[in-house]
Amino acid sequence: MTRERPNVDRATRELQARRGRIAVPLATVLFVAAFGLGALALHAWQGGGEGGTAPLPDAAAEALFGAAKPGGRVEDQRGGQGARPAGGDADEHGDGDGGGSVGAGVGIERARRNAIVAAAERVGPAVVSISVTQIRYVRQNPFAWSNDPFDRFFSRFFPGRIYGEEISNLGSGVIIDARGIVVTNEHVVREAKEIKVSLPDGRTFDGTLISSDPTYDLAVLRIEAEDLPEAPVGNTDDLMVGEWAIALGNPFGFLLNTYRPTVTVGVISATNRDIKADEHSDAIYKEMIQTDAAINPGNSGGPLVNSLGEVIGINTFIFSTAGGSLGMGFAIPINTVVRVVREILEFGRVRQVWIGIRVQEITQMVANYFGIRDRRGLLVWGIEDGSPADRAGVQVGDIIRAVDGEPVSRAAEAQRLIFGATIGDTIELAMEREGRSREVRIVLEEARPD
Repeated sequence: MTRERPNVDRATRELQARRGRIAVPLATVLFVAAFGLGALALHAWQGGGEGGTAPLPDAAAEALFGAAKPGGRVEDQRGGQGARPAGGDADEHGDGDGGGSVGAGVGIERARRNAIVAAAERVGPAVVSISVTQIRYVRQNPFAWSNDPFDRFFSRFFPGRIYGEEISNLGSGVIIDARGIVVTNEHVVREAKEIKVSLPDGRTFDGTLISSDPTYDLAVLRIEAEDLPEAPVGNTDDLMVGEWAIALGNPFGFLLNTYRPTVTVGVISATNRDIKADEHSDAIYKEMIQTDAAINPGNSGGPLVNSLGEVIGINTFIFSTAGGSLGMGFAIPINTVVRVVREILEFGRVRQVWIGIRVQEITQMVANYFGIRDRRGLLVWGIEDGSPADRAGVQVGDIIRAVDGEPVSRAAEAQRLIFGATIGDTIELAMEREGRSREVRIVLEEARPD
């Protein structure tokens, strides 16, 4: 027989119902309390009470409490109490009289005006556009494009007429002396008939070529003008790989119809890069600065700048497969540029150093003829009388194994090692004579005129 407990079951159901009715108001109370605490925290964070801490970031405050209205006040989305004037200055305690929008504007403006912007503004006025009119000589041959054997035969007797035609070239440069001294690449002004130098402020002047040197690929121009800007010159001895690099110039200036320079930004990718010379070029590119800042056609001759707004190099060339930038640009170090400019301004040219040695690479045939076992080095086959090498005791038949501690096996290698030396510098040759090693120190002199 089962015993029934109707009173107990009814009491249990009534108790559960009362618990449910209590649970709903309790959850509501807890939610309201949490919301109130959050509002108090926001109020304290915004600096609304005494002892307020840092203000809420303006962008967040604007999202929470409303944007500035045309009437100059901020619409308070919390219910209209405590509305504050837009544009007011916050007091020293951060009590929040206003200034949220202005503060945000000032902060963003300061963030935008970084070191790169400052460097571009410092150097930009001294970056010039160089327009060059060159003469290119062309041979006109009526038989040049003919495959007829008779035409090719007669072309030997009628070589055609040679005539010159004017072509335009465009590059960049930088004013490094307010007296009107402009530096650019030699290949920008090579064979120039006319040179025009245009400043970012719109002024254009005739440029006079003081001198250029194809080996260094540098040229120095002069413009006659007043109130010229001048770019600060840095020092490439303390360059750091990875620091900011800023390239300025006038790429494709003939398409942009403006003389204001373009700014591209990258880093110093490497220093002391020695680039193999083009067999058709006289230039020697040694100790170059490598950067991934875009250097485009027309940038040649423009400055490479550090984050301090100092010129650290002259943009010269890029490695490219299709003519565009691949992130491998190269600039001549400013220390080399300054030395070349000083030579040109003082002597009117870059003085060539003179050693007075004629050398021969040691081929297998030469080694067999002279009985040389080790083919590394250069064989001296001529000495100029009275030359620095002659006075240092160098003799015909000596083998030069190294120049300033660097092994050499080709004449071009020795030339690159000597490249950059100036009059009065000393070079050291490691030599071998009749199987015995010896060291010779040679003081460089100015080359004799031809």
